[in-house]
Amino acid sequence: MLDTFRKYQVEATFFVETVQRYYFKSADPMRAIARQIHEAGHEVQLHSHPCWSLFEHDDWRERARTAKAPDNYFGRSLDDSVRLLQQGIDTFADWDLPRPRAFRSGNLQHDENLFKALHQVGIPYSSNVAVSVFHSGHPDYKLYSGTHERLGVLECPVLTYSDWQIGGRTHLKALSIAGTSFAEMRVLLNKAQAAGVPLVVILTHPFEFVQKDDLAYRHARRHGVTQQRLTQLCAFLQANNDRFDACGMVRAADDPACRDERNLLLTTPIWHSAPRMGTQVAYDYFGRWALARTRAAA
Repeated sequence: MLDTFRKYQVEATFFVETVQRYYFKSADPMRAIARQIHEAGHEVQLHSHPCWSLFEHDDWRERARTAKAPDNYFGRSLDDSVRLLQQGIDTFADWDLPRPRAFRSGNLQHDENLFKALHQVGIPYSSNVAVSVFHSGHPDYKLYSGTHERLGVLECPVLTYSDWQIGGRTHLKALSIAGTSFAEMRVLLNKAQAAGVPLVVILTHPFEFVQKDDLAYRHARRHGVTQQRLTQLCAFLQANNDRFDACGMVRAADDPACRDERNLLLTTPIWHSAPRMGTQVAYDYFGRWALARTRAAA
């Protein structure tokens, strides 16, 4: 990912998880990775999965068996949300990184307590909302696009779009490298630019760029589809840098021109969506076959 971003002069935002330090303790493997990302010129911002906090306790096994929704920010108390956010802020200081100014919650879970907590600890920006992934049921957080002030925090949602409509049903999807074809990305970026949407958030995870057949990644291979999509996207952004600024989310949100309370739902045509669905299913089967063949040969 870093090599691709460097080649095409794209700046990204990496939301780095910190609560895992309760498990890894002295090893602290994310320190070196976070430093590498920062030194490569990208934004390092805060990510948090509350489930890791079980490892604060000696009786974590029992807590794991009895805890209800241990990885949820939705329904979590304000005080505990503040505590987890402060753990992340302290971790960034320990890693000698700039104080985080943006946050993304684990599983894109959110509620009003989380936004209150972000405001309380002084994190001004968030990207906690992707309606197709998680919707709290609160109408104020049914956000498809734009930037929206919520309880003193500017929310920059992952772009949610509609990839097909049948009758009265509209199917929603988050704009992501793993789940969106390059043809769809190009349509959405062009539509967003034409409509004056000032900021588009695209979601991805490093694990999506490989295929594996075990949790320890002992048998893995490159994911050709997602790697190609990232390359195509970055090349497109570079070729159209007169229209798009491929920058980190905080740098974009710092610009007053990035304020847009509209909530537009963009669409892609079915003739782009259908081939993407077929490609992903076929490549998933191919990847399983290739991994099984590699494992057998070993």
